[in-house]
Amino acid sequence: MSEEIVNKVAQSQLVTLDLESYFPAEEIAVFDLKPHLFMELILKEKEFRAALQSNDWSVYQDKVVAVTCTADAIIPMWAYMLVGSYLQPVAKDIVFGDEATARQQLFIQKIESIDTTPYIDKRIVVKGCGDIPIGEFAYLAITKKLMPVARSIMYGEPCSTVPIFKKK
Repeated sequence: MSEEIVNKVAQSQLVTLDLESYFPAEEIAVFDLKPHLFMELILKEKEFRAALQSNDWSVYQDKVVAVTCTADAIIPMWAYMLVGSYLQPVAKDIVFGDEATARQQLFIQKIESIDTTPYIDKRIVVKGCGDIPIGEFAYLAITKKLMPVARSIMYGEPCSTVPIFKKK
């Protein structure tokens, strides 16, 4: 009974990648066009321009801003461009959509910016469970990012993985 216990997981040379470390922590503010519409339904150019001009844009300083319209209204494309022209000098970044969409876009940007050099010809486990719910989009994005360089990609924990990809 004096046999040494061998940790096969530690010897497996698996590289664990935790998507939580790429989860965007930036503060996201939402700019909704609805309050700037006539009766919250109709865009009148003159009034819309005046409303934007008198808006306090400093509240968006250094924040990621999600631009959306929660009213069921027809908004011309130039209106979003005009909002963007006011936000661009103050905001850290501007995206179209709600807060969840903005967070998703930031997450994908972070995944796309990963340097894949450390993952060349490695056996990678993309961690499955964590404290932050990670959307399906992130798992698709990381698979797309790693497939060209990885020897293999697995999902889960090093002690219990689901094979996803193996280089031939």
